[in-house]
Parts: sequence; C-alpha cells; structure tokens
Amino acid sequence: NCSCVGISKCLAAYCKDDKPDACYLDISKADLYECERYAKLLGQKAISIVGGPSYAPVSIASLTRVAKDDLGLMAQPSQPKFKGALAQIYVRSQPYGGSDKSSNGHRYDSIPFANGMISAGMSCQLIHYVHEEHDTFFEVCQKFDFIIVRCNPGQIKADGGSQERFDDGMRGIRKLGIQVWPSPDVMEFMGAKDALCKVANLNIGLEDTLAYYSAEEFAAGFKKTMAFQPRVLKQNRGSSGEGIWIIKLKSGNYCKTFGERSCTDDEVLSMMEANDNHAEEHTVAELIEFCVKGRTDKSGTWTSKGVGKYLEGGKAAGGQLVDQRFCPRIVEGEL
Repeated sequence: NCSCVGISKCLAAYCKDDKPDACYLDISKADLYECERYAKLLGQKAISIVGGPSYAPVSIASLTRVAKDDLGLMAQPSQPKFKGALAQIYVRSQPYGGSDKSSNGHRYDSIPFANGMISAGMSCQLIHYVHEEHDTFFEVCQKFDFIIVRCNPGQIKADGGSQERFDDGMRGIRKLGIQVWPSPDVMEFMGAKDALCKVANLNIGLEDTLAYYSAEEFAAGFKKTMAFQPRVLKQNRGSSGEGIWIIKLKSGNYCKTFGERSCTDDEVLSMMEANDNHAEEHTVAELIEFCVKGRTDKSGTWTSKGVGKYLEGGKAAGGQLVDQRFCPRIVEGEL
C-alpha cells in the first residue's frame, strides 16, 4: 500500500515527538520475528541476483560516521559471498534526521534489511550519504557488489544535496556492473505513486485505482471508489506514511460492483494516517475540502500534522492524489 514504508513491522523504531528515543529494541519480539523473516527473503533474493566472487567487507573509514551505533546489527561475515552496503541519508536540519529515523540515526528498518543480507552469507554495511563527500562516497561504493538505497524522496535535497547528482552517481555504479536496488531509472519510471494506475488493468493491478490532478476529478472519482471498497488515499509528496490515509465507510455500506453508486457528502469516514496510525472521523465533504484546500471552515477539525492541499500547484508541481483499494493483508506487515 505504501512504497515508502519499507518493513512496516519496524515502525515502532522510528522517532516522533512522543517517543524521541525510539530504537531497534522498541520493536516487539513478535514483530521482530516477522521483520527477520521478511529480511531473510530479501537476502535470499539478493544473493540469487548478485554475481562474482567477493571475500572481505569494505573499508568505509573515509566516510563520515553519522549513526551513533549499530544496535541490533549482526556481525559481518569475515568471508562474505558478496559485499553489500545500505545507503541512507540523515537530514541534518530536521528533527531526528528525518521522519523515518531511529534515535541512533539509522532508518528504522535498516538493521533488519542488513541482517537479511548477512543471514544469506553476504556482508551489508550501513553507510550515510553526505553530499559534501559526494566523490568519496561513490569511490567507496565502487568496492561493493550491491548497494541498497534507502533514501526517502526529498531527503537528499532537504539536507542541501542534489538528488540528480546522487542519481547520476548511482547510474555510474550500475554501469560498472554493480547492482543498485532500486536503481534511479526504476525510481523515475515506477517510483511515482501514479505508477499504480499504469498497471491498474493488468492482472497484478486493480481497476479501481485512480490518479487525481484536479479538484473536480477527485470529488467525482473518490465518491465512486469510496462507495465500493475501503481505500488508501496517497498524496504524491508524502513520505514515510505522511499524507497517506487508510479510509473506510463508518457505516460499512459498500456497493457490490465498482460504479454502482457514489457516496454522498455527509457519509462519515473512519480514517487512519499511516505515518503515526492516528485515527480521525470526517465526512466525505470534509475530506475533499482538506485534500484540496487544507484547513478551512468547511474541512472540520483535523489532528493530522499535515496541512492537506495535496493537489496544490497542479500536476506540473507534483500536485496529485492516488486512490487505490485497501488490501486487507497489509495488517500482516508490509515489505
């Protein structure tokens, strides 16, 4: 449901105002078990893709050490089958280094990701991209067999760097035959949330997946989709679940077929925002008002930290909402 989230069972490890010291140890044993299971699957898949011999972890001493510790990280194998790195970005101007960070400076799911690679017999070292060290960073990257990129959209720019320059660096790494997951080109063509709409009519898609770029499209389309099934509504600029809503009809009055009916303005919605799982209730009309115009006298009272206005600036400025059916198995965890 949300590509930014990563391993959702790790969400207990990310910092927010009411838990600024969140860390790996805050993940429950049950969730950690699931995290490790997902991560091992990642490691098994990764080792099937990477090729070529590799015998020792890479020296990363030339890079600035950003994280305070590597709590929870397994020991790197002395003779790994392949050498890997997980690249992150710490936004120095933002609380905690960004909304996806644990208190030690790592992304909240970086440790399980890396442990999955280590469990498969590979090394996976945690590194941070510091834009002032761009050339040194990519010199070090050339010594790995694969790079896992875990930099949220907008964070490199927010830290003062250039996303375009970073992407070009990773393209150069790909040309050397080193795997980059995901590659910049995959992110460019399939990373945008409206990519879901491009596969809506394939056997892996859902026909009621829509993208909205104007208030009129949104009002008409959402009323029809909401009447059919529970929804996930995603703003284009969202990251780590910010501005991404799981929405259900409080009455449960769903129609049997898509397009059979449309919601009325006064139907009540039960909503949860994915960044912190807080719940709100609003009418259909209030939600539409908030998404289009933000907080107004017609939008009701919102407890979200967001400001709405998801369509602001139009398509050219990234104003967009994607509306897709809620997939109930998401409660089992997301990868």
